[in-house]
Amino acid sequence: MATITEAAPPAHPLRLSLRVLGNISPAFWTLVLLVVLWELAVQINQVPVYILPAPSRVAAEIIDYWPRLMINAGVTVSEILIGFGCAIAVGVPLAVLVTYSRVAERAIYPLIVASQTIPKVAIAPLLMAWFGYGLTPKIVIVVLLSFFPIVINSVVGLKASSAEMLYLAQSMGATPWQTFWKFRLPQALPYIFAGLKLATVLAVIGAVVAEFIGADRGLGYVIVVAGSSFNIARQFAAIIVISAIGMVFFVIIELLERLVVPWKNTAVVASE
Repeated sequence: MATITEAAPPAHPLRLSLRVLGNISPAFWTLVLLVVLWELAVQINQVPVYILPAPSRVAAEIIDYWPRLMINAGVTVSEILIGFGCAIAVGVPLAVLVTYSRVAERAIYPLIVASQTIPKVAIAPLLMAWFGYGLTPKIVIVVLLSFFPIVINSVVGLKASSAEMLYLAQSMGATPWQTFWKFRLPQALPYIFAGLKLATVLAVIGAVVAEFIGADRGLGYVIVVAGSSFNIARQFAAIIVISAIGMVFFVIIELLERLVVPWKNTAVVASE
């Protein structure tokens, strides 16, 4: 007599959260060890603060300069959010166009790939000359840096659907929109989110690089001004805040992926 195999139940969000924390904890203790070694090395060798400040000195600088850091962090975060949103608004529809149009794939896709060979730092001064030193050139640089992984991963994901699956959808009378919404897009979502996670890192880098070139606000501006006065502790403080911003954005995309693509996490838990 054949037995009925029950499907694995969906992973509980609490269980997934505990697994994430379990993966983070070793990295956390590794970071603590590195910070302790850094502190000991600076104190034992009596390294001057203008060369390499101790972590305790950096922490004190973060506390003392916290209000100004938060004001400038708000400027940088706004650049990242707007630029990242524009990159998604441009990248995903462009990927759909490239996937469904052979003409667009031949005419546009090679140009997208070739555009990544242009150093963004080299064109940043041009953007400053064209758009001034306001918010616009920073957003453009963020978009230029972050939209490429979104486009590439989205195209790969949208093309990952097997021909048999698409033929089955057509044989069942599905319209092109239904085929896209029910078959292509769900299978492409893990690829799209992989591109989004990479794009968040590049968006943070783009915003800071743009502020290096020309700005009067933002964490990149804080690093430049602190460097001109050899305030290395303040530079480290700004760098730590930038890293924290990047990690927060990455975790947010990770959580969104768990909500939007729950079957991916269920499959991982079931396989274990």
